[in-house]
Amino acid sequence: MLFMRKFTSVIEVLKVIGIVFIAAVAIRYFLFQPFVVEGSSMEPNYHNGEYLFIEKVSYRLHIPERGDVVVFKYPNSPNINYIKRVVGLPGETLRIDGGRVSIDGKLLEESYLEPGEMTLINRNNEATYEITLPEGKYFVMGDNRDHSSDSRDGWLVPQNYIVGRSAVTIYANK
Repeated sequence: MLFMRKFTSVIEVLKVIGIVFIAAVAIRYFLFQPFVVEGSSMEPNYHNGEYLFIEKVSYRLHIPERGDVVVFKYPNSPNINYIKRVVGLPGETLRIDGGRVSIDGKLLEESYLEPGEMTLINRNNEATYEITLPEGKYFVMGDNRDHSSDSRDGWLVPQNYIVGRSAVTIYANK
């Protein structure tokens, strides 16, 4: 009799451990994912070594919006994740001229940038850059424009490469 009670208790503990494990896996793969910022491309808003959670649910309900900070698979090497800010949306014409970004002819207000920070476009020694974004593709840039590998380098982010958006910074390494 005592053996049966201990056996039943062990089974109950294993059930609880199994449920917790399944719940943790489901949360990790469908709701939230940890991410560590590497590099200085998103300074001053995100710093090298910061640990944050990205949430994966909202982009199943709606498309990314301008200004969202997203984690995505780097289009030239999908096994690498990048973190950048969405600047241009599908179907829009984005223009960089004189260090300023405009969307469909309207100057973009970028309150998340440091005062005086401008978008540099010295990628191919061009004074002006313009692109009309195809459907399903996003133009992204780092907040530290002078030190960011981003869509100005000739790649766009397909919507299905977006993993999620920055939700919570857990550990700030300042």
